Amino acid sequence: MRILLTNDDGYHAPGLAVLERLARCFSDDITIVAPAEEQSGKGRSLTLTEPLRVKRFDDKRYAVGGTPTDAVMFALSNVMRDARPDLILSGVNRGANLGEDVFYSGTIGAAMEGALAGIRSIAISQRYGAEAPGHDVTFETAEAWGERVLAPLISSPVDPRVVVNVNFPPIPPDKVKGVRVVHQGLRDYGRVKVIERTDPRGFAYYWMGLGRVEHTPAADTDLEAIEMGYVTVTPLQMDLTHRDSLAMLEKAYR
Repeated sequence: MRILLTNDDGYHAPGLAVLERLARCFSDDITIVAPAEEQSGKGRSLTLTEPLRVKRFDDKRYAVGGTPTDAVMFALSNVMRDARPDLILSGVNRGANLGEDVFYSGTIGAAMEGALAGIRSIAISQRYGAEAPGHDVTFETAEAWGERVLAPLISSPVDPRVVVNVNFPPIPPDKVKGVRVVHQGLRDYGRVKVIERTDPRGFAYYWMGLGRVEHTPAADTDLEAIEMGYVTVTPLQMDLTHRDSLAMLEKAYR
C-alpha cells in the first residue's frame, strides 16, 4: 500500500513525525509531501498568483512552499504521478478539527483534495487544552490510539470521496473511553477574536484568532463525544448540496 502523508502544520512539525510512525504500522511505502511552513486555517486555498518552490530531501520527502492543497496537488501530479497513493493521511494536527473547524482547516483541506481525486483520505488531529499553548502539545494519545483507530478505517469499504475526520481527546491514553462514530457538530457562532495593536511607526495592525466560546454540544456529535473522553470519527461528504431545500427552491421558480 502506497501512503502519502501531508499536514498543515508544516514539514518539520512534530505531529507529522507521529503520523509517519503510525503510517509505518501499515506500510513501508511512505511518501511525504507537506507545506514548508505552517499553513493552519488555509482550508482549501490554492497558490495561483506566484510560483511554488519545492525542496526535495530525497525521492520520498518534499516540502512545498504553499498550502496543504498545493502539497497534495503537487504530490499527485508530479511526485506520485506514475504510482498514485492508495491512501492519504493528513496530520497529526496540533489542535482539534471539530464542528465548523472543518471549513477552515488546512488538515481537512488536504484530505479533501485527496478525496476529490478519488483516493481514500483521512484527517487526524490531536486536541489540546488551554494548559498546552503554542508548541507545548503532547501527541501521546494520538500515538497510543492511532493504529487501532486507523486499522478499521483502512480495511472498511468507505467511499473514497468521503473524508474521514479523526480527533483524539486531550487526555492521557489510559483515560480514553473508546472510539465513537458521530456527526459533525456546530458551535454557537461568535468565536472570532480580533486583537488590535500598534506597530513602531504608530499604525494599527490586527491579529485574527478564534476565541473559546461557551456552548452546549448537541447529542451524538464530535463536540459532545470528545468532551466525554472519546476518540471521534466523522465521515465528511464532498457534496454540500442541501437536498431538503431542492424542492422548495424549484417551486420558487415556477
